[in-house]
Amino acid sequence: MISLAGRDILHAWGKFLFTGIGLGLLIGVTLIMAGVYRGLVADARALLDNSGADLWVVQKDTQGPYAESSSLPDDAYRGILGLEGVDQAANVTYLTMQAHHRDRDVRIMVVGVAPGVPGATPGWPPSLVAGRQIVLGHYEAVADVATGFALGDRITIRRHEYTIVGQTRRTVSSSGDPMVFIPLKDAQQAQFQKDNDAILQNRRRAAANPGLNRPGNDSALRAVLDSQTSNPYVNAVLVTLAPGADADEVATRIRRWQRLSVHTRAQMETILVDKLVASSARQIGMFLVILALVSAAIVAFIIYTLTMDKIREIAVLKLIGTRDRTIAGMILQQALSLGLIGFMTGRIAATFSAPLFPKYVLLMPADSIAGLAAILLICALASLVAIRIALRVDPATAIG
Repeated sequence: MISLAGRDILHAWGKFLFTGIGLGLLIGVTLIMAGVYRGLVADARALLDNSGADLWVVQKDTQGPYAESSSLPDDAYRGILGLEGVDQAANVTYLTMQAHHRDRDVRIMVVGVAPGVPGATPGWPPSLVAGRQIVLGHYEAVADVATGFALGDRITIRRHEYTIVGQTRRTVSSSGDPMVFIPLKDAQQAQFQKDNDAILQNRRRAAANPGLNRPGNDSALRAVLDSQTSNPYVNAVLVTLAPGADADEVATRIRRWQRLSVHTRAQMETILVDKLVASSARQIGMFLVILALVSAAIVAFIIYTLTMDKIREIAVLKLIGTRDRTIAGMILQQALSLGLIGFMTGRIAATFSAPLFPKYVLLMPADSIAGLAAILLICALASLVAIRIALRVDPATAIG
């Protein structure tokens, strides 16, 4: 049985090989799609790991700061620090934007980190691959290597230029955008900064308000103008727990006494993975189903074609007494061989093309094993059509 299948494959090896390669490219796309989903989940978890937080304190009744907007006063962390079980509490801001660098725009997430000690204060980049951490209060930045920024480069964020003093790796947003860390005050200004025309119009409106601009007493007007140009808000407070503290108990205290929403690590992972990534997962799942059906159709068509090309040979085999099980096994082996060639080609193509994608593609061995099993099953089912035709061949066809 093995000899029959092997000889038939060698007889039409060109058609068989090129069909396997074409099927392999399709399988490679399937593996890449699965890797894209795995990469989305890995990016979401990396975002939580890199923050260094155990709790995320955000605006009341929101799921921020990653899933939706959140704004809370920048002095809220002081009240949180005084609660039992809290070790560190630090403000942080997140802003997704386009940074201008060398005549090109790079999409990044700007992270404003509070003054503190790297490794102890949450929000700071966890580790560097080159350079140093931020030491000045303004205009220094640490960038992920995926941005393409080099040490010493100057990038423009809103109206100001920042010098890249350090580089980190795998610090990305939930959507895969590389992060750039800058001082908190600069980030607050960049996030809520208005253009000159808007500032001018606000000043004119305030000056035209008789309740603010009273004759001989413009103190109220000056106070309003000062409040319009300052930003006393952040997106979240990152909290680390004292040794032995229970996250749920500390979160309950913060909700009770600070009147803010608090999310634990498990809750934030649920928000990012089960909600933000869920829609992408369903879309990728639909693509995987379509690709599986297309693969089955290709395998069924090529095995059917190979079987129809050797109808007379199959009739001869039946005429000399070859059992139906032997003929069916030969066709099944050809289908499985086609699937193995396609899988090896697809795995190699996916491995070498994954680093070329703009976002992170994570190829996991478990997905490859599941993919191999699925391909072999699809090939086995696709061969049933050809097997049915072969078993219905009349032995008289050999001499007709």
